[in-house]
Amino acid sequence: MAKITGEEFKKQLKAGEPKLGIFLNSASPVIAAQFSHSGYDWLLVDFQHGPMDFITLGHMLTAIANGKAKSMVRVPSASDRAAIQQALDQGADGILIPYINNAQELKEAVSCCRYPTAGTRSVYFPQNSTNAAGLLGYVPNANKNITVAFQVETHDCIKNLDEIMAVDGIDIAFLGQNDLCMSMGLYEKYVFPQMYTSPELKEATDKLVATAKAKNVVLGIFLFGTDRVKEFYDQGFNFISIGNDLHHCLTQTAAHVNKVEDITAESAKPWTRQPTALF
Repeated sequence: MAKITGEEFKKQLKAGEPKLGIFLNSASPVIAAQFSHSGYDWLLVDFQHGPMDFITLGHMLTAIANGKAKSMVRVPSASDRAAIQQALDQGADGILIPYINNAQELKEAVSCCRYPTAGTRSVYFPQNSTNAAGLLGYVPNANKNITVAFQVETHDCIKNLDEIMAVDGIDIAFLGQNDLCMSMGLYEKYVFPQMYTSPELKEATDKLVATAKAKNVVLGIFLFGTDRVKEFYDQGFNFISIGNDLHHCLTQTAAHVNKVEDITAESAKPWTRQPTALF
């Protein structure tokens, strides 16, 4: 089965079809290649928090292209034109723009994602992005195929949401609960993890949901694990991350470690695991 186009991917999202994926923080093309065959709809290379350079980024995107998943890249900031350019030239199917506070920041970042006259992305050849269809096959279709997402993760973003959501060229509003809670001071007000079910966060989330629906923007969210997937899917979030590759490694390791502890508990030499990074 051929991989669907970016335009089809976005149409399916806007029609309400769920698209699940994870972030890749390991800076490993091997892990990226393996996850590209894991069944996820998309994989996001986290260039903001992952320890990778442009060469590694390119190898990871090539590895993802080997499977069925769409590739996204979270760039370090809205003003990082070089990272947006490199990610798209290296073949990313979409960009996630973090830490948006106002409409002007988002306009400038979206402009970098789109070729003129809709934007200011620079054209060059040959690139990883043009290998499959050539220059004339890729460039004229890129603006409609590239997925552009932005993160809702600051108090200012929530306050300026109407203007931000009116920016032309955005496809997904991606809720980052951790940073939003910090920005709103909820980590100081509540004992972990009460901030995630606080009335303040619910009010902000409700505003996001209502505004996104009014503007026909897809809702996305980062979750650790699957416990709250249905809760947010029922609210209209259908672009959902259920963690990252490193978290997957830790949780799967924990399952094995816990099982071995149980298996050896009644033996003459019970085994006790070492401390874990999972909380």
